[in-house]
Amino acid sequence: MVDLLTDKVVVLSGVGPGLGRALGEEAARMGADLVLASRTPRRLEKMAEAVRAHGRRALVVPTDITDEEQRQQLVDAALAEFGRVDCLINNAFGIPPMDPITTLDLEGLRTAQETNVFAPLRLSALFADALAATDDKPGGSIIMVNSCVIYSSQPEYSGYKLSKGTLEHLAQSLATELGPRGIRVNSVAPSYIYEDVNKAYFDWIASETGRTHEEVYAEKAEPTDLKRLATPDEVARAALFLASDLASAVTGQMLNVDCGEFHA
Repeated sequence: MVDLLTDKVVVLSGVGPGLGRALGEEAARMGADLVLASRTPRRLEKMAEAVRAHGRRALVVPTDITDEEQRQQLVDAALAEFGRVDCLINNAFGIPPMDPITTLDLEGLRTAQETNVFAPLRLSALFADALAATDDKPGGSIIMVNSCVIYSSQPEYSGYKLSKGTLEHLAQSLATELGPRGIRVNSVAPSYIYEDVNKAYFDWIASETGRTHEEVYAEKAEPTDLKRLATPDEVARAALFLASDLASAVTGQMLNVDCGEFHA
């Protein structure tokens, strides 16, 4: 693995299985130290073990990112341990109600927006001073984990699309506001990621429709140019490119990682 992030400090919110774990492991392989934030201490410790196995440091900070006091404590803990922050990855996600938009339960939608939109906004604002102060050039960066759901018009995805569409606009606004301070803000948008959750989902579809897992996979992969689905590692590497010095002039952009399903 190329050491694209040697000695950089990366803050990662959301370290569950799948993409969260891949982001942490790939960042460590690229030479980064990690600050890990999640509400589940057990998951944090497992992720920390994986980071340390690659010879990098890991700080575990159990955090409810919807709580302002805990968000500030995350910033303070990261700076106390490492003295700097080079990249913030907003990966944590709360599933919105999966219903047509005119029937959405607003309380459930508000709860999802707290995690999916307001937490990334506040974390970005709270980490901005540290990101601007990093002594590396070209400066600090923020990465929003978005989704190709923003290109979908299926009624059941309307709440999901509302969260991710808002997050895209937030990233663009932050790029404009924080750019003069040397902070780049970008997004990465995967489509279906072939990981455990979607593998189980494909198994369920197969059982409900009398098909095999392989047939369901082929159906989901058919709209892509490469006729396959991206893996968590592939999505993570694309996201971390945006954190690296190779992307020093890239800001305000969203990179689709979807094997060519959408051309935007």
